[in-house]
Amino acid sequence: MATSNRWFVIVNPTSGNGSSKRKWPKIKAELESNAFDFDFAFTEYANHSKELIQNAIKQGFIKIICVGGDGTLHNIINGVQSQKHVNPSTIQIGIIPIGTGNDWIKTHSIPLNIKNSISIIKNGNVKQQDLGKITFIDEQRDAIYFNNLAGVGFDGFVVSKVGAYKYLGALAYLIGAVVGLFSFKNFDATIILNDTRITTKSLMVLVGLCKYSGGGMRLTKTPNPYDGLFDVSIAKDLTKLEIIQNLPKLFNGKIIEHSKVETYKVNELSIIIDSEAKPFIQADGELIGTGNIDISIVPGAFSFYSN
Repeated sequence: MATSNRWFVIVNPTSGNGSSKRKWPKIKAELESNAFDFDFAFTEYANHSKELIQNAIKQGFIKIICVGGDGTLHNIINGVQSQKHVNPSTIQIGIIPIGTGNDWIKTHSIPLNIKNSISIIKNGNVKQQDLGKITFIDEQRDAIYFNNLAGVGFDGFVVSKVGAYKYLGALAYLIGAVVGLFSFKNFDATIILNDTRITTKSLMVLVGLCKYSGGGMRLTKTPNPYDGLFDVSIAKDLTKLEIIQNLPKLFNGKIIEHSKVETYKVNELSIIIDSEAKPFIQADGELIGTGNIDISIVPGAFSFYSN
């Protein structure tokens, strides 16, 4: 039986185009040299990390280390939030980041260097940030949580293209965006932001908690993962030419200054798709489906080790 002093390490061997698997012997040795007492397991299929952490929590583990990228962390958080054994905020997660985009860590200044990221975990400073909760309005399915950014439309379409280019690292998102331009169609939607209702043709609707997504893109105005509010960007009916002209602004944050982009601060919203074709929805760079959704804030729900 595990105790609260032991750690459970979840390793996604496919993260970072296989970097996690190659680097695991070094990571394991570094954890051992820092006197971590731990069990570990490798993920073997999609969403396996969600099952692994739920089983670990049943065994009594409350200290978890994620070796992987944004997608692995996303699945671990969803495993924590959906279990019923302990208060989710009591589960403390350390991150050794090895992924394609490594976007979430940029907000919290968690380093890519293995030794330095392990030092942060060992120092034991725990912070708690907000999470987003996505509920599908027309479907009976579990809620999905996100810790970084969720989006409907073009960004979801880009995520659907990224897999083929992940060996290129963060550049995969830029290539996915360019490839997606040729086939994506803007969609009609009604967005309800607290008490404000907007009906518009959209390129994408972005709901952010942290600063970066898509390999370093900055798509929301002033996100703050501690303030109990989402930072929402609604990119309206931008043309393909306008997207091409503004590609650099996706990375320097100036896209929010475009006349067809509106920004809002809210703690809940609904996105109702009025087009026949339903655009993809992504959460933390993971495709989660299509349809009409409610999104609400869960304040301080995610406990993690940081500077």
